[in-house]
Amino acid sequence: MTRRLFVALASFGMAIMSHATTPVLVIHGGAGVIKRDMNPAKEKAVRAALTKALQDGYAQLKAGKPAIDAVTTAITVLEDDPNFNAGKGSVFTHDGKNEMDAAVMEGDSLRAGSVAGVHRVKNPILLARAVLEHSPHVMLVGDGAEEFAKEQGFTLVDPSYFRTDERWQQLQKALKEDAQKQPHADLETTRHFGTVGAVALDSEGHLAAGTSTGGMTDKRWGRVGDSPIIGAGTYANAQCAVSGTGWGEFYMRTVAAHEICMRVSLLNEPLQRAAAEVINQEIPSMGGNGGAIALDTSGNIAMPYNTDGMYRGWIGADGVPHVAIYDDEPDPSNQPPAASSTAASPSSSE
Repeated sequence: MTRRLFVALASFGMAIMSHATTPVLVIHGGAGVIKRDMNPAKEKAVRAALTKALQDGYAQLKAGKPAIDAVTTAITVLEDDPNFNAGKGSVFTHDGKNEMDAAVMEGDSLRAGSVAGVHRVKNPILLARAVLEHSPHVMLVGDGAEEFAKEQGFTLVDPSYFRTDERWQQLQKALKEDAQKQPHADLETTRHFGTVGAVALDSEGHLAAGTSTGGMTDKRWGRVGDSPIIGAGTYANAQCAVSGTGWGEFYMRTVAAHEICMRVSLLNEPLQRAAAEVINQEIPSMGGNGGAIALDTSGNIAMPYNTDGMYRGWIGADGVPHVAIYDDEPDPSNQPPAASSTAASPSSSE
C-alpha cells in the first residue's frame, strides 16, 4: 500500500512538472528609420543594451519570478540607456521638455497600470507598475502621477537627467522647420517610433506586457500616444501579450494590441498571422506604420514591422540572447515554438 501511494504521488508530481512552461522574453527598442550606415559604435552599443535587457529580464524568469518582473526589468535597462527614446535619452517636446509615458499589464489577472506626461520619474515603467499594484486606478498623468510617485517612495530626478545633445539637436532642427512653415525633412522627427517594450511568458504559463516611450519630437499640447493606452500600444490577456512601436495615433484608432490578442483568443488565429494582419495590413491601410512584438502561451513569437528596421531581441528555450536590427536578420517567427518542459526531476524543471 505504501509503495502504491509513493508511486501515485511520484506520478502526480511528474504530471505537475510536465506542465511547466519554458520561459520566453521578447523585447523591442523601437521601429522606424534605421539606417544601415549607422555609426558602428552606436550599433554596437544598441546591440549590447538589447542583450543586457534580455539577460537581466530572463534571469528573473529563470529564478521563477512572474512575467511582470521580467518585463519591468528588461524595460528598465532600456530606459537607462540614452540610445533609446525612453527614460534617459527621451526626445523633446515643442516646448523643450522630456515628457514620458509607460504602461504594464498582467495577462492572467488583466491588472494594468500606466502613466503619461511625467517629467521627473527616472524609470516610468516602474511607476506604471506601482499604479498597477498600489492604486485603485489604471492611468495617472502629469503632476498627479508624480505626486503618487512621491507617496510611493520614488525619488524624482531633475529633468536635466533625461537630456542628450542628440535629442536636443533633433528638436532644434524641427523648430527651425516649424518657423519656416516647412514640413519636417527628417522622417525620424516626423514620425518618431522610438519606444521600448517587452513581453514575457513565465514558468507558470502567465504572460505580461509593458511599453515605455519619450513620445514624438516636437509634439505639442500634451499629446499622448498609444504606449500608455491599455489595448492600443500595450495589452496582455491569458493567451497573448503585445507591445507596439509606431505611429501612435493609428495604434489607438485600431486598438492594435488588443485586436491582435482578440484575434488569437477569440478567433483562434495563429499569433504570427494575427500580428501581421494588424501591423502590416490594417495600420498601413489607414496611413500609419510601425511594428510590434507579440507572444502567446505556447511560446510562439511574432515581430512584424513595416519600417526600415526594428530594434528587437528574444530569448527562450536555448537560454541564448538573440538580437536583430535590420530586416534581413533572423526572424523568430520562422523558428519552432518554445517547448514545454517534460522533465521528471526537480533539477531539470527550472
